[in-house]
Amino acid sequence: MNIKSSQTLVAEAQKNIETLSSNEVKELYDKREITLIDVRDIRELWKEGTIENSKHIPRGMLEFWLDPESSYFKSNKIKNINKMVLFCALGWRSALATKSLVDMGFKNVAHVDGGFDALKKSGFKIVTKEKK
Repeated sequence: MNIKSSQTLVAEAQKNIETLSSNEVKELYDKREITLIDVRDIRELWKEGTIENSKHIPRGMLEFWLDPESSYFKSNKIKNINKMVLFCALGWRSALATKSLVDMGFKNVAHVDGGFDALKKSGFKIVTKEKK
């Protein structure tokens, strides 16, 4: 079987999306110009926490929660958002997720190079995520 590797998919996605460094994201975040979207699995948030004031949209539900035609649509997730910046653990899932949103027609969307690991090193406040 001849399939594309996940790394090839990520590399191809990165050619067609906006990628921001964690320092660029921190600057935009401090100016309140972006909303951070955490696309990691909920178990990752429980274990490691998340960025304060970020919104959680699991990668597996992203397209469905943001599609007004979907029965899973959650309008409250993107209400009053000027620019979405997605992040995952290292930046691979968020690259694919960002490309998917661009393919859907979203314009003001980017992702963080290095993901949550890079954001932690850039001085973001980490908050715990409680199990409900």
